[in-house]
Amino acid sequence: MSGILAGKRILVTGVLTESSIAFHAAKVAQEEGAEVILTGFGRLTLVERIAKRLPKPAPVIELDVTNQEHLDGLADRIREYQGEGGAGLDGIVHSIAFGPQGAFNFLEGSWEDVSTAVHVSAYSLKSLTMACLPLMERGGSVVGLTFDAQVAWPKYDWMGVAKAALESTNRYLARDLGARNVRCNLISAGPLKSMAAKSIPGFEELADVWNHRAPIGWDLSDPEPAGRGVVGLLSDFFPKTTGEIVHVDGGVHMMGA
Repeated sequence: MSGILAGKRILVTGVLTESSIAFHAAKVAQEEGAEVILTGFGRLTLVERIAKRLPKPAPVIELDVTNQEHLDGLADRIREYQGEGGAGLDGIVHSIAFGPQGAFNFLEGSWEDVSTAVHVSAYSLKSLTMACLPLMERGGSVVGLTFDAQVAWPKYDWMGVAKAALESTNRYLARDLGARNVRCNLISAGPLKSMAAKSIPGFEELADVWNHRAPIGWDLSDPEPAGRGVVGLLSDFFPKTTGEIVHVDGGVHMMGA
């Protein structure tokens, strides 16, 4: 099969609905020739149902990135689903983030809320990558999803801090895994009306910026541009790009106040 990911094996986390960037990354990856394995947490039957809407069947593995037993067994679980041609991964899509409601109140947020947000949203990039590293002997590409952490967004609060930690984690991963030919990059996407967005108090106020300031426009209901950005970074078209943040946000990030 032809395509920029022809013959590659990709693990995609975070597929929960068709409105998620992860779903569109998985869809485009398959269209570009990749074999895709998904992970899900909690509502596995929902993930399995959504997986059936992909162009090709994709197995679903249960994964809680805060559960060390899940992480320790992940490589073996992936091997179980790989057929002839040997085991291995060429890419990982990290599309995992969570913050308790308390994390969306900066001055009142407790350490319990903040530590959960940082653990799930930032530290998990490192723990997921290390869990999969035994399968990446030939190198590969790790792509995560961030929301521009250079500024303080309305209502985003400790999740913004967690995204800043994610962006820093990406740089250190890129530094330490470069010798293994593993590239680590992030897509900084504009806001989308996804399942995650529903948990952000005041999301409409935050997202309204894009209605007025995106030079080439931004559709809050279209995750495909971000999904395509993920697939681009998974491909071999960026062989020497690592530690980078690629903005897929309609250009808002470079607009002055």
